[in-house]
Parts: sequence; C-alpha cells; structure tokens
Amino acid sequence: MKINSGRREYCEYRWKKGERAAAVLLSAGITGVFSFFFYRSIWALPALSPVGVFCYRGIRKRRAERCREEMAAQFRECILSAATLLQAGYSAENAFLECGRDMKMMFGDDAPICRELDILRRGLQINITLEELLQDLAARSGCEEIRQFAQIFSLAKRNGGNMAAIIRSSAALIGKQIELRMELGMLLSGKRMELNIMKGMPFGILAYISLGNPGYFDMLYHSPAGIALMSGCLAAYLGACLLGERVMEQMTAEV
Repeated sequence: MKINSGRREYCEYRWKKGERAAAVLLSAGITGVFSFFFYRSIWALPALSPVGVFCYRGIRKRRAERCREEMAAQFRECILSAATLLQAGYSAENAFLECGRDMKMMFGDDAPICRELDILRRGLQINITLEELLQDLAARSGCEEIRQFAQIFSLAKRNGGNMAAIIRSSAALIGKQIELRMELGMLLSGKRMELNIMKGMPFGILAYISLGNPGYFDMLYHSPAGIALMSGCLAAYLGACLLGERVMEQMTAEV
C-alpha cells in the first residue's frame, strides 16, 4: 500500500483540538483528589503520578473504542448505498466512489467514513485494487465486521457472482451484528455507571465525614502508622478498580 496521506489507525485515538489538554487536566485532577484524600499532602503527587497516567490511557482507550463503533456503523450505511448503486449498473469501484456523496449528506464531510472513501478514491486513481483498499481499512479499523466484509468481497471478486446481492446480504448481516452489540452495549453502560458510582463512593463517604466531623481523620495523616494504613487502603482501592475494569473489558469482549 503506497498511499499514506490521511490513513488512520483506529486502534489509537487521534485527539481533536483541546481534547488532549482536557484529558491531561482531568487526569491531573484525579491524581490531586487521590493525594488529598489519602495523604493530605502535595508531596504525594509525584508518587501518585502513575494513577494519572492510567486515567489518561483509560480515557484515550474508551475514546478509541467509540471511534471504532462509529466507524462500523457508518461503514454499514456505506455498503448499503454501494449495493443500491451496484443494482443500478455501477461497477463495484464506481459504486464505492459514488456512495461518498450519500455519506457526506448523512454524516458530514469530516465523518470517518468520508475520509476513508477519499483515501479509497485516491488509491483507485493510482491503480490499487479495491480489495486491497478494503483489506487495508479492515486492518486499520480494528472492526471485526469490516474485516468480515473485506474477506467476503475479496472472495466474491475472485470467484464471481452477484456482487449486489452479496454486498446487500453482507450489509444486512453486519447491521444485525452492530445493532446487537449496540443493544448489549446499552445494557453494559448501566454496569459501567454502577462501577463509576462504586469508585466514587469512598471519596464521598470520606468527604461527608470530614465535613461533618472536622479533624476526625487527622490521626491517619502525617504519621508513619497513618501513612502505612492509608497506603494499604489505596492499594486495596486501586486493586478493586483494576478488577472492575478487567471484568468490564471481558464483558465487552464477549459482546
């Protein structure tokens, strides 16, 4: 593949303007909260910097997942439009080129699918086959549905057949997979909210007791025994958070 301009790896999130700074500030704020509640000292910030790094990576990972889901949904609309054009007599290459207009009307010029169709157009202009371009998109997107379609399309082009019917049936199958994953994702979003509530609950309890009884936790800070106890509590809390995230990842992977 010799065309590199605009090619994007969807496994890594590409920050938009201002998003990186917002993520850094949020991660730094979370680190500051940990420093205050567990140690009441700014000197704990350097030691707790891995917490901020973990939060930053988590934000980036979740944004990348949302981009892949968006790409899969838009790709489904793209191949449905391409199937309609194939039935009207277009070749497969021209169908994918022409459906770019529909995608721009549906999602806007800056949509991921529109950028990918522009890459596809430039690739066809320099005689890269449509099969190679779709396989490249499948590899970069990290979407199982796009990978399946690229394989089906490559086999259909190689062996012949009714391309319009093949693409339409593939689009229907991919659409069902995407809809099912979205429904299950909505169910899992409730579990994600519960996990986030559980993560914030210890801080809420500490804040409530501290405000209602000033000085109640003073013995836990600025003494070797208190620092050791709070460090143990921090380790237990972080371990519980990591376990919760691992369970959510496994549930998401099964979806």
